[in-house]
Amino acid sequence: MLMGCAHNLKLNEAQASPSLLRKIFSGKAAVLICLGIFWAQTSALDTFVLRDPVSNYVTGTMTIHSEEHIVDVHVRSGVYSSDTIFDYRHGYIATRLFSRNACFIMKIKKEYIPELREIGRLAFERETMKDVYSPNNVWAQFQDGSSWVGHLKDWVLYGKHIENLCTGLPLYKLVATEAPVNVDNCASAGIPSILGIKICEQLIAAGS
Repeated sequence: MLMGCAHNLKLNEAQASPSLLRKIFSGKAAVLICLGIFWAQTSALDTFVLRDPVSNYVTGTMTIHSEEHIVDVHVRSGVYSSDTIFDYRHGYIATRLFSRNACFIMKIKKEYIPELREIGRLAFERETMKDVYSPNNVWAQFQDGSSWVGHLKDWVLYGKHIENLCTGLPLYKLVATEAPVNVDNCASAGIPSILGIKICEQLIAAGS
């Protein structure tokens, strides 16, 4: 399949002027097109290595279950460790922060959360090309003291994968927000080098 893609690129090169090709494709861009097509055609269950966007060290893994519409992320980085489930079928993301021993749940909205296929394409591209990328960041906030314990009605809403991740832990609702001026109360989760989720405690103004 990949050879066929490369063959098509060669045909296109023969049909276009060298100057035009240089403007449209760099060598890497042409390879990435092939890789993206190859992943889309073969992925039912894929696991990717995740690298820190600053140090380039391996910090975790991500498994995409295409048939279940699930992305399962495990990041191991000391106090910054986290587990995250993207459940596209139910429409929710849940992140367990080890530093707080709690689960944070946010609704998936296409304005800031990529589709499952796009996450898979980006992961395949980054792992194959071995380049370091800064992720897009989604900023979200929660109110301390607003947690609740999950019950049956919650797990029906969020699905079994989030239930398995969050059972027995306090649950907090996350709401998307703008990046705050002070990020001292924010924790990092999500998918390193692909999609960062910045979880911030909402500060209550004094006297309110």
